[in-house]
Amino acid sequence: METVERLIRSTQELLWERGYVGTSPKAIQRAADAGQGSMYHHFSGKAQLAKAAIARSGVELRAAAEEQFAGPGTATERITRYLERDRDVVRGCRIGRLTADPDVMADPELRSPVDETFRWLRGRLAEVVAEGKRAGEYPATIDPEQTAATIAAVLQGGYVLAQAADSPEPFELAVRGLVNLLPGDAE
Repeated sequence: METVERLIRSTQELLWERGYVGTSPKAIQRAADAGQGSMYHHFSGKAQLAKAAIARSGVELRAAAEEQFAGPGTATERITRYLERDRDVVRGCRIGRLTADPDVMADPELRSPVDETFRWLRGRLAEVVAEGKRAGEYPATIDPEQTAATIAAVLQGGYVLAQAADSPEPFELAVRGLVNLLPGDAE
């Protein structure tokens, strides 16, 4: 694997595990098996590398979600597949965890890919809900944007509950409860 790729991958893992402050350049270099010169040859510093890693995590989250959203089935079936896909819920969401990191949220450059990812997710969910509404799967009164925001909030809240309990059970309960609220045949 190329040095740049190792640096980005290592930073993704460290940010997920430790947050921004807990991710030192030395830790990144150790995890990536890269020297200081290599790191600074490719990135101007920790912030630029963190931004690349956060952006990569966002791209990967979007690609994983799109697999379910673009797949076959009703809107409810596609949303259900997205909600129930395999995740390491006790570790939390790679992107969602960063919202609790004050250093990431205080830096517009680092916050930007987090915000972009969640905007994309809510927008894509709203599109799927709107498709279901047009197909008659959902009532005419349903608001796709509100529903999308609710789905995203339940998912992120489920991660927090799972982390607090050190168990996937609260996440699974939240997802099942949400799926049970969705109209249609989500079996």
